[in-house]
Amino acid sequence: MQDPSKNNPTFLQKLLDQVRGKIRLKHYSIRTEQAYTDWIRRFILYHDNKHPRDMGAAEVGQFLTHLAVEGQVAASTQNQAKSALLFLYKEVLEVELPGLDNVEQAKVPKRLPIVLNRDEVQAILARLSGTNWLVASLLYGTGMRILECLRLRVQDVDLTRREILIRDGKGFKDRLTMLPMTLVAPLQAHLLKVRGLHETDLGQGFGEVYMPYALERKYPHAASAWS
Repeated sequence: MQDPSKNNPTFLQKLLDQVRGKIRLKHYSIRTEQAYTDWIRRFILYHDNKHPRDMGAAEVGQFLTHLAVEGQVAASTQNQAKSALLFLYKEVLEVELPGLDNVEQAKVPKRLPIVLNRDEVQAILARLSGTNWLVASLLYGTGMRILECLRLRVQDVDLTRREILIRDGKGFKDRLTMLPMTLVAPLQAHLLKVRGLHETDLGQGFGEVYMPYALERKYPHAASAWS
């Protein structure tokens, strides 16, 4: 029988908690936190649960090369893993890692971006329905990025003025975008349905959202507020 501690070294959870603390101190996004902790965990497991303090640039290079050669990951994926490990050593362990220039890079395919014309977009939207259609229509009609749309708060949508305020967009910048008239009624209907689901969730003891930057302590009821 395999020793369960083999896949769960005693230091791992404490180390990942330290990583999360440093990430939140720097106000990185929750997605970055999830990605970085996952890469750090995979790095440690790849090297048979050795503590990162007992490893260095050579082991980081082996792991990144493994991702490129055997894992055949995209260049952006390998770069994300590299950023996570550099963050671990520089910000958490306070150790510099020189000598990573010789890591074999994942090959970046040279392709031109594909831009759909209006007919192609309409053909895609015609094959969608419900929430999927609404999200895709908002992406096309407002210029929002997908995570900006999925994280959109009720209080940031002004149906009267047909405006959407996008908070903490790329580069932690806020911006304003217009809501197309054709999406006002579908969005109103969606919000009405979701509010009913939200009230049901609250009645069952759920219905809260993630609150960054210690806002949960400052506004204890905000996580479950409809807005």
